[in-house]
Amino acid sequence: MLTFTLGTFAIALNHLLLISALALATFVGWRVAKRGGENPESVLFSLFLTGMLAARVSFVAVYWVHYRNDPWQIIDLRDGGFLAWPGVIVLLLTALYRGWRRPGLRRPLGFGLGSGLVFWLLATVSLGIYEQGTRLPEISLRNAAGDTVQLADYRGGPLVINLWATWCPPCRREMPVLENAQQHRPDLTFLFVNQAESMQSVATFLETQGLSLTNVLFDGGGRLGQAVGSMALPTTLFYSNDGRLLGSHLGELSQASLAHALKNFDTPSSATPSPSSRKLPCPASATC
Repeated sequence: MLTFTLGTFAIALNHLLLISALALATFVGWRVAKRGGENPESVLFSLFLTGMLAARVSFVAVYWVHYRNDPWQIIDLRDGGFLAWPGVIVLLLTALYRGWRRPGLRRPLGFGLGSGLVFWLLATVSLGIYEQGTRLPEISLRNAAGDTVQLADYRGGPLVINLWATWCPPCRREMPVLENAQQHRPDLTFLFVNQAESMQSVATFLETQGLSLTNVLFDGGGRLGQAVGSMALPTTLFYSNDGRLLGSHLGELSQASLAHALKNFDTPSSATPSPSSRKLPCPASATC
């Protein structure tokens, strides 16, 4: 399961773990403070924001080449561009400074922050182990010609699967980013799996938007989203050559966040298409 869904509300599990860690840290700090010391609730929240800011700034610095032509993207947090460890280091250093300045805060803050970080670390590692044990689902889809194809047939090379729909604004915004990646990364196979829309509506959308995509597939019943445990759109999945899930991204991808996600794969050494793209050649149509 990649997302937690309640009605129409969906949140990525890694985001839910982060919020849960903050809640646990606040609760533990409050309980310890009742036995003596200052309540660290406001300090923990400010530390959380400081860590998130540091994680964002470090991400932008590492991927500055993707932001320099459009600096406004820096404040667009919808791409999920954060580097965790710089954020954790800054958070810990700031917590040490706060504790040094306020002795009554040290014990509650230490217990609260420690419990939250331990929970987050263990939960994140467990989620990563679970994801990497997930395999490419055995599901049949349809291509633009109306023919049935097996998702497993694309196994054999690095695979990027994007679950999307034309009515989804983040899906529409990220599509040019994925189109550009498909054109410049022939070592990867990109599959654009539309969720429960007609072939005609998708073809009209691609034509009106001037998008040229290969490997557009159709999942009329939304079975792929159910199989991978993500009912939110857009969802992008990254699979290894042997069909093992390397990572996932819930929400809109920017050039920077996609570049970060593609670090799961080796740097391309040639412009030779991947084995999976050679296995199922695209028919002579705008999409396949």
